[in-house]
Amino acid sequence: MTDLRLCYQTIEFGKVDIHLCTLRNKQEFYDPDGEAERLGISSTVWPIFGLLWPSGIVLANYINNFNTSSKRILEIGCGTALTSLLLNKRQDDITATDYHPEAGKFLNRNTDLNCDDRITFVRVDWSEQDTDLGLFDLIIGSDLLYEDDHVELVGNFINKHAKQECEVIIVDPGRGRKNKLTQKMEGFGYRSSHLRPNDTDYLAEVFKGYILNFERGK
Repeated sequence: MTDLRLCYQTIEFGKVDIHLCTLRNKQEFYDPDGEAERLGISSTVWPIFGLLWPSGIVLANYINNFNTSSKRILEIGCGTALTSLLLNKRQDDITATDYHPEAGKFLNRNTDLNCDDRITFVRVDWSEQDTDLGLFDLIIGSDLLYEDDHVELVGNFINKHAKQECEVIIVDPGRGRKNKLTQKMEGFGYRSSHLRPNDTDYLAEVFKGYILNFERGK
């Protein structure tokens, strides 16, 4: 990360502060050994993992008021992993995953920055058949549906790692694919609901997306 320009900020959740190191802007790029390129990550999309997006902030604020005690929790496509960092601060059982080769390094840097224990991180591809992640009570994520094929990949990945009794919370900024994901999840036996968050004063701009909630076996 030597040649990257970074940004440090503190996100407040009531009396809890989460300190976060992210990329400075969308122009940052560092792939000297071509690792990201071999994974199919172009220079254009390379920085996406390392920026704090509105959907990620919405997810963290929603989960901050959510009962997560005694749950095994999985964050998929974690990026800067703000929600995972918040859950870790609460000493919840959280596993973070992302495909980007730098995501785990930033996660370790940020857990150290917050003086917390390291979060379990696994670099995974949603299309992988065997990940050894196991099953979870609660699966969360934000801004996952960039492409049409992500609906199939995300839905299958979630179902593969969900306990029979499981809740799924996905924050979608409004990319036009939430209904397709809902149909996919309902096909797996989930009940669904869409919530537009009302209080988003913590964001610089109005949030036009939805919180997607899927429940099964309850």
